[in-house]
Amino acid sequence: MLLSKKSPLFILIFFLVAVFIGNFLINEIEKTEKEISLPSFYFEKPPIILMFVGDIMLDRGVEYMVQKYGNDDWNFPFLKIVDFLKSSDILFGNLEGLISDKGAKVGSIYSFRAEPGAIDGLLFAGFDMVSVANNHIFDYGREAMEDNFNRLKSAGINYVGGGFNEKEAHSSIIKNIKGTKIAFLAYNGVGLKYWFATKDKSGINWLEEEQLVKDIKAAKEIADLVIVSMHFGDEYQFQSNNEQKKFARLAVDSGADLVFGHHPHVAQEIEKYTPMDISREGSKYKEGYIAYSLGNFIFDQNFSEETMQGMLLEVLIEDEKIKKITPFEIKINKYFQPEIAI
Repeated sequence: MLLSKKSPLFILIFFLVAVFIGNFLINEIEKTEKEISLPSFYFEKPPIILMFVGDIMLDRGVEYMVQKYGNDDWNFPFLKIVDFLKSSDILFGNLEGLISDKGAKVGSIYSFRAEPGAIDGLLFAGFDMVSVANNHIFDYGREAMEDNFNRLKSAGINYVGGGFNEKEAHSSIIKNIKGTKIAFLAYNGVGLKYWFATKDKSGINWLEEEQLVKDIKAAKEIADLVIVSMHFGDEYQFQSNNEQKKFARLAVDSGADLVFGHHPHVAQEIEKYTPMDISREGSKYKEGYIAYSLGNFIFDQNFSEETMQGMLLEVLIEDEKIKKITPFEIKINKYFQPEIAI
């Protein structure tokens, strides 16, 4: 028997079917939302905070203060600033010298080798990564340098700019932070070139144009952002020199998003630099930032006010781009502890 569309039975059946289908769809939607738990900012990546500091030297006067006033606790140098540092997703500095008990002094009277316990201070402060590409890496010879690499690796602190061979030294460290891949590289342009790593010999990266470009472009292929550390410039000069500008801008031209430097022991200018090919149609790279020198972070150079200061660079990243850069002045107190200047 065919039912008329106007019959009470047809209307009742149609209503029941509609209610069933409606309830089924609502339940499926609610189930899907619970399983996926999509936040309101689903299509945006959460913000990332990176922090960069300059030279970290844990020998000589710094070690003396740890022993005399810190009861041999290597947390002591970082006590005044650790809370601020902990707000970063990545904390990166230049390790000026070695952490080792091996080797023999081969450098000048300005040779730095911190005792093994100093690595506990870096861990306490929250350092995720350090540059080993500097002119003090060879102060106690190859044995101490390699021991330094091993100790950092065992502690879970990444190092860049050096390694047991050329491949390791020139390979970027990639950090996947909240879904954004950030590559880190480091180079030294001060001292003796024979310290550079080769195919079968440990060492560090030397600051050379061809290799710099090659490394950055390789990193750019596998990362969303590329950050480059450079040990370069003239000591105690408050402005960058032509060589610093050449290498830092070349890095940005090649795809680096941020370059930060150290070695002058005083802070220098920050520059927002536009690559030469920015106007080219289809250009892959955008402008980059250059902090030519962050100065000292932990050091015992108390012979001047300027060397007892430095800069901490806070970098805010949103949607795979540098959104904001904020420099914070660092003051090093009489115990060689860095503090945020107020």
